[in-house]
Amino acid sequence: MSDLSPKVLNREVDRRRTFAIISHPDAGKTTLTEKLLLYGGAIHLAGSVKSRRAAKHAISDWMELEQQRGISITSSVLQFPYKNYQVNLLDTPGHADFSEDTYRTLAAADSAVMLIDVAKGVEPQTEKLFKVCRMRKLPIFTFVNKMDREGRNPLELLEEVENLLKIKSYPVNWPIGMGKTFRGVYDRTKGKVLLFDSEGTHGEARVKVEEIDLDSQRLRDLLGPNRYAEVVEEIELLEIAGDEFSLEQVRAGELTPVFFGSAMTNFGVEPFLEHFVELAPSPAELSDLQVDPKSLDFSGFVFKIQANMNPAHRDRLAFVRIMSGRFEKDMQAKLVREKRNIKLAYPQSMMANDRDTVMQAYAGDIIGLYDPGTFRIGDTICTGGDVAFTGIPRFSPEHFAVVEIKDALKRKQLTKGLDQLSEEGAIQVFRNPFLGDMDAVVGAVGMLQFEVLKFRLENEYNVKIQLRNLPFQHARWVEGEFDQAKFDRQDYTKVLIDRDGLPMLLFRNDWALSYCRTNYPDLEFLPNPPGTPGLEELHGKFEF
Repeated sequence: MSDLSPKVLNREVDRRRTFAIISHPDAGKTTLTEKLLLYGGAIHLAGSVKSRRAAKHAISDWMELEQQRGISITSSVLQFPYKNYQVNLLDTPGHADFSEDTYRTLAAADSAVMLIDVAKGVEPQTEKLFKVCRMRKLPIFTFVNKMDREGRNPLELLEEVENLLKIKSYPVNWPIGMGKTFRGVYDRTKGKVLLFDSEGTHGEARVKVEEIDLDSQRLRDLLGPNRYAEVVEEIELLEIAGDEFSLEQVRAGELTPVFFGSAMTNFGVEPFLEHFVELAPSPAELSDLQVDPKSLDFSGFVFKIQANMNPAHRDRLAFVRIMSGRFEKDMQAKLVREKRNIKLAYPQSMMANDRDTVMQAYAGDIIGLYDPGTFRIGDTICTGGDVAFTGIPRFSPEHFAVVEIKDALKRKQLTKGLDQLSEEGAIQVFRNPFLGDMDAVVGAVGMLQFEVLKFRLENEYNVKIQLRNLPFQHARWVEGEFDQAKFDRQDYTKVLIDRDGLPMLLFRNDWALSYCRTNYPDLEFLPNPPGTPGLEELHGKFEF
């Protein structure tokens, strides 16, 4: 590795901002992602989400199935500069079934943006993902979206955020109007009203912003006396009764800065981005560091594996979050799990499915490494002393199905496809110890993953399958000696073997799991493989 001065390393780490966007489906996450790219200069014309089923598609949704359905299924990594900052945006899946990929992505983020629909408030998936952010003590920024539509009173929304999520809030700006009368925001730090003028761009290009005083006659004329008086009263109420701003509490995940805007029209997107890069932490400013990001030794971990991002090349990328030091193309690093050195070849930065070769990258950056089958999710790579990162859980599947192939001559392609998709973490693959290499059993946290499995096997591996659902609800890995044949004969349990050769049991329902725990006290029934952290164990380490 070439010489690296601490001064250069410190400067590069300090200007990194790595964050994920969390939301309930349909809150506008993909639209906000595109508009952040627009203002970051990464794209020059935003594609309308409404036309995604026609000719245009959102740039962050590269998979054909995503484009057909209009949802984000996989996590994309989007990198762009903004002013003096290098921004890494982790665009997480928007569908509720894909929360586990989202959880793993949050392990690679330094902060999170919580997107809320002004009409719907805090929705179930948002609340679920918020708790994971709180578990990791991530700083959380709130963007109240769709202000160009009629919605709930902003003060009511703040109260709901505080009461439901148990976090204090500080509105950095305040909306001027709502729906068709949404004109801009009052920036509390500047003490100015920011008026927006889209001039018929329909959100495809940047909007013009004009700063005026809150007490200006123009604003009074624009809003009318009644609405103007309401806005002034709301702002005065915030100053008197609202929480005080504390950067320390923001960094500790105890206070969320709140912004209002409309991603569709671009109103409020740039003011949010300007404040976000100033307030969000660099990798070195996190409260729970496992390594020093400014260490000269390189380290990183694999949080995602994705096969066939470019179907023409049948490639596979391992997404690596750099935790310390500097990455350089073709450098040597130790794969800790296998205790051997490997060459980190063909490194790439991502803009959805567009990629550039990475020559250098620093703590906070996300890179894609060509993966011939070397990596697993959770792997650590490093120079210097061995480093092991914790916090990337495995998940106990809740839905199970037998894979039945339609053309037996394509069993080899099926095996390859199942192996690669399981290594991505999209599904888990098990085998029946009493049936040899017959039909595999797949497990998933959400039913949509089965739909994606069928789609990808057919389109990427030319294999058509049918899935025969199994009537089991729980999977538990077993610690202790037990008679596998005896358990497999019961109608309320089924014995399977995971990819590492470890035995596990499927349970038909809650009663079956409780019955076995009571009647087999010498056995432990674990929600994850022995020695592997799962979400249940990680939850126990934090309060939220």
